[in-house]
Amino acid sequence: MTTSPEPTVAQRLVGDIAPKLAQLTDDVLFGDVWVRPELSPRDRSLVTVACLVAGGNTEQLVGHLNRALANGLSETELVEAITHLAFYAGWPKAMSAIPVARRVFAERQAAASSGGGTDQAD
Repeated sequence: MTTSPEPTVAQRLVGDIAPKLAQLTDDVLFGDVWVRPELSPRDRSLVTVACLVAGGNTEQLVGHLNRALANGLSETELVEAITHLAFYAGWPKAMSAIPVARRVFAERQAAASSGGGTDQAD
């Protein structure tokens, strides 16, 4: 008996309504762009978090903060990046990003203290 692979995060989020977007997310964005050797995953995460904060895209920030932590950025570095961005991207955007970061950090700490995994990168 063959089991189907678990759906990806993109497939779960948008696959029912936008299957091509889910496929492009999986195949091109995470299957090609994110694995190119010219930037480390840590650097890609920092750039991505900065862009999401600058654009005010807090919905996507949760997954990418988790990915950034999994890719080696610390909570302190992420908060410092958001603070720095307040002066370049706008105060309201940084102020909107900080509660998201607080929630992500708290959820990861709770999962770690209960013995659960913290790899919520996507």
